[in-house]
Amino acid sequence: MDRLLSMRVFERVVDEGSFAGAARALDMSPPVVTRLVADLEEHLGTRLLQRSTRRLSLTEAGHNYLSRVRNILQDIDEAHAVTSAHSTELAGTLRLHAPPVLATYVLAPLLASFRQQYPRIAIDIDVETTAEPPIEDHDITLLGTDAGFDADIVARKVIESEAILVASPAYVRRRGEPLKPEDLAQHDCLRLKGPLGSPRVWRLWCAKRPEEHVDVSIEAGLRANHTDTLLRACLDGAGITSVSVDLVAPYLSAGTLVRVLSPWITGRLTMYAALPSRKFIPQRTRAFLDFLVEQTREQSARAVEACMAVHRD
Repeated sequence: MDRLLSMRVFERVVDEGSFAGAARALDMSPPVVTRLVADLEEHLGTRLLQRSTRRLSLTEAGHNYLSRVRNILQDIDEAHAVTSAHSTELAGTLRLHAPPVLATYVLAPLLASFRQQYPRIAIDIDVETTAEPPIEDHDITLLGTDAGFDADIVARKVIESEAILVASPAYVRRRGEPLKPEDLAQHDCLRLKGPLGSPRVWRLWCAKRPEEHVDVSIEAGLRANHTDTLLRACLDGAGITSVSVDLVAPYLSAGTLVRVLSPWITGRLTMYAALPSRKFIPQRTRAFLDFLVEQTREQSARAVEACMAVHRD
């Protein structure tokens, strides 16, 4: 018995709702379709379908087996697609979605290199901040989340990072450097607004002692829902803000920003690449996802090393 063929026939019988419909779809004779399903049931030692003169229905064993069969057949088809992709050039439109900060600092630096490698893949990017990103409408949706993120989505983790506190050298000279978290209450703090606004409490964790945290009550002098606005104000000496170490590393290396209150952090951040489904992922999507993960992780490692080098100096 060709077990793989029997599995495909069984799946098609269920999808078509009859042996005759499956026979027409697969260009087989009805007796062959019936025999293959019967052979599969005999091999498994259980009945998969309840047969009647009017309709077919799945048994409980059939329900369980069908879900596994679909995944197995999908994996096999995708393996064939991956192999054949090596002999054909990837093409088509790749639809991406990202909030502004990830579009600017993650996606944009990758586009030239990716397009050079895959010139026939056109990239369509939607940049917006939304509480519920339209994951189903895009091939890949980038999500920046905190440690408490928990959602029922199909997503691949790209990188993890820490949010650190930074200020301009001019601000530190003018206002002094905070020596302990509680000192932030006496400083000009620049806060990122969430969907419910900016909380009055700023929670800090000690990177060397993750279980230790301090809550500081502050009155933010500047609030915005746009990271670049806060970063620009921070560079101009407006105050202290919290930024991902990956984003701020070039400014630390150049000396235009300095880290304050090290080793305290304001959170651990994770970036995910969300997908509309595990099924039928186009090869161009897989190619970009692999490229995104590889390049972003390399960039993140360089950023962390640069930050550590600045701190050592």
